[in-house]
Amino acid sequence: MTSAPQESLASQAPPVPDILSPAFAADPYGAYRIMRESHPLIRHEATNSYLVSRYEDVERVFKDKAGEFTTDNYDWQIEPVHGKTILQLSGREHSVRRALVAPAFRGTDLQEKFLPVIERNARELIDTFRHTGEADLVDAFATRFPVLVIADMLGLDKADHDRFHGWYTTVIAFLGNLAGDPEVAAAGDRTRQEFAEYMIPVIQERRKAPGDDLLSALCAAEVDGVRMSDEDIKAFCSLLLAAGGETTDKAIASIFANLLTHPEQLAAVREDRTLIDRAFAETLRLTPPVHMIMRQPAVDVELGGGRVPAGSTVTCLIGSANRDASRYRDPDRFDIFRTDLTSTTAFSAAADHLAFALGRHFCVGALLARAEVQTGVNMLLDAMPDVRLADGFIPSEQGVFTRGPASLPVRFTPVAGA
Repeated sequence: MTSAPQESLASQAPPVPDILSPAFAADPYGAYRIMRESHPLIRHEATNSYLVSRYEDVERVFKDKAGEFTTDNYDWQIEPVHGKTILQLSGREHSVRRALVAPAFRGTDLQEKFLPVIERNARELIDTFRHTGEADLVDAFATRFPVLVIADMLGLDKADHDRFHGWYTTVIAFLGNLAGDPEVAAAGDRTRQEFAEYMIPVIQERRKAPGDDLLSALCAAEVDGVRMSDEDIKAFCSLLLAAGGETTDKAIASIFANLLTHPEQLAAVREDRTLIDRAFAETLRLTPPVHMIMRQPAVDVELGGGRVPAGSTVTCLIGSANRDASRYRDPDRFDIFRTDLTSTTAFSAAADHLAFALGRHFCVGALLARAEVQTGVNMLLDAMPDVRLADGFIPSEQGVFTRGPASLPVRFTPVAGA
């Protein structure tokens, strides 16, 4: 891992733990700080990419006002597990495909068709443990909730939850396979085949007999005479399960980890539920579910004080950029009341955190994630008004590419009559 090309700055700085090392996995935030201060552009040989860590550089790559950065990296990064997705498209092809899928994730469809789905799945999960006085919020709720919601939205059999969860965890492992483990790659390839064998017959059946679900809507959607093929829909569903499952899963767990370790802020949210948006936005900034998003420059670019050649991979370190002291005051502190983060735009392309990316590839599911978080956190707080961490438990994050608490055992007094 080499710093490029700020030798005088880098020579005086402490060494940066390699992003593939156990030291980095244990504390990426400390490594990010060294990168931002002394190594803002690093040529990482093992992943054949350039790492950028400062807010201004990551923001520039995502907004891409000059049209310099492409998503061509997804051809090798995600197509092997999902098939060709909307993330790889550009220009009119991208805008048409996005217009086909976007209505389900905003406005009337989200509020009228899918909010009841979200509420039902949250209630059913909480009913399995609300009477017990204890739960692991990761295992009992966070890892299950978003996958069940997506399966329900698509009109798939929720009894297949374990298969969906297995598929998306394998896909996420493939995307985060920075070390190139051949077994992880092979598992990703198997998942693509298994998911296609599962989904294509369902898609074909839904074309013949549509229902009132998202999958039927995708089958029927048409923009400018363009409709989605079976392969288009299958790839989008695969992407939705992985991206919508893993990220919301980790976001919900992280919100509670952050609030439970800051009791005064938890009390504020409990009393004023409109603060859930602030808690979500601050969690996305401080402990984002996705720490790295890649882009590929179409031309040579100056970035982070050095030159990045065309066709290389730029790894944007979101987990670092979101803690840049040049952008956020006291950036390592969880503060839902901070004035330098705007919660009203936090779930739109005008966001001033980077967890959903920015620009034309801003996360299409951001408002769905917000609805899931608002509903889930509200219902959990209602069911567990005095929720607290299990005695002696200190939350810790795991993961490099995606990151969040692996476990979150809590105790609470069951609500009488619930």
